[in-house]
Amino acid sequence: MSTTLVPPTEKLGTIADRPRVSVGGPKQSRERLLSLDVFRGLTVAGMLLVNDPGTWSAIYPPLEHAAWNGWTPTDLVFPFFLFIVGVTTHLSLSARRARGADESDIRRQILRRGAMIFLLGFLLNGFPFFTWGAVSGVADPTFMQRIVDRLFHWRIMGVLQRIGLAYMCAALLTQRADVKRIVVTIGALLLGYWLAMTVLPVPGMHGTLGGLLLDVPSGTMAAYWDRFFLDWSRFGLGNHIWSGSVTFDPEGLFSTIPAICTAMLGVLAGRWIGSERTIEERLNGLFAAGCLAMTFGMIWNWGFPINKSIWTSSYVVFTAGLAAVSIATIMWLVDVHGMRRWTKFFVIYGTNPLIAFMGSGLLARLIYSVISVQYHGERVPLESAIYQSLFASWLPPVNASLAFALCFVGLWFGILLVLYRRKIFLKV
Repeated sequence: MSTTLVPPTEKLGTIADRPRVSVGGPKQSRERLLSLDVFRGLTVAGMLLVNDPGTWSAIYPPLEHAAWNGWTPTDLVFPFFLFIVGVTTHLSLSARRARGADESDIRRQILRRGAMIFLLGFLLNGFPFFTWGAVSGVADPTFMQRIVDRLFHWRIMGVLQRIGLAYMCAALLTQRADVKRIVVTIGALLLGYWLAMTVLPVPGMHGTLGGLLLDVPSGTMAAYWDRFFLDWSRFGLGNHIWSGSVTFDPEGLFSTIPAICTAMLGVLAGRWIGSERTIEERLNGLFAAGCLAMTFGMIWNWGFPINKSIWTSSYVVFTAGLAAVSIATIMWLVDVHGMRRWTKFFVIYGTNPLIAFMGSGLLARLIYSVISVQYHGERVPLESAIYQSLFASWLPPVNASLAFALCFVGLWFGILLVLYRRKIFLKV
């Protein structure tokens, strides 16, 4: 991991080196597509918006995840980011080859980068590395007991961990593969996951087939493997699954397999975007492929419901199609018609996604959980005091909650703007 002081036209400090692609015919010089930065910035800003409301009890429906099956705009944020990871992965690795890097160097870089992203997510989960609330079974815990309790409940998987694993596997699986091999691999993984989740009996569920348990969050095949790998209570070492469910992890290991396909589909899109075809041909291809994928995903939804929490195969195909159409739309607006005045906000978010995600996560943990203050005679989290005094005191609950989230996004835009102007970009 490094913090670099570089001009924003040279490096972006993203998960992959900044891509450069041809925006004209085959004889024109290779230039950077601003639309890719804009799309990435949209997803990062969207993550902050939906992750940091004033209160979880009052949220506009589009800013909530679907309760289980189905999707909302919020359910598009994560797969869109994985898709753009795949796009920029291909473009950046191609650029490294053009600079003379051999395949062994590229593999080492992939492994190092993926491991570092996973580690950063793991450390973010553990912050502040002690239990700040009550410790079960201990009335007055010492600081050491708080540290030990935190270790016993430290979540292993998470958003950055899934990004790291998906990036690593997608990059290695597509490193020297042709398009046919990539398509076959994606098809095999998605079909295999579908069959494993629906046809096989789920262990511990009395021989019930997985397809009959898709509406039971704790009963799916993915939930079984989450408990098998991440719940260490049977060894006396605590449960390391997401605390919001305890019985399954929305970023679990088994459901990361189809998430790898999301990134691989992004790699295919990156190959198309980085080709020597005209911009019109590339746009037409993205629109057509995206619409076909969305249609196929909606059809597959009838047999294997679109579901983010278990990252179903239909969800992979549908969201990848929508991501392709979204990127094509932004390319058409920004790179073809030059409509760029609205893009600066998202470009700034897109140039420092790691700082935006980790920094906002650390701040949220502090103000939502760790730091508490006296407010109207009781001890409450700092975020609650800010929300109640500055927003809920004069706005309806859903508007107050949204206003807090927008201010949170705005705060981090200010921080990223300062870093952008000082040419400071964090990359791994």
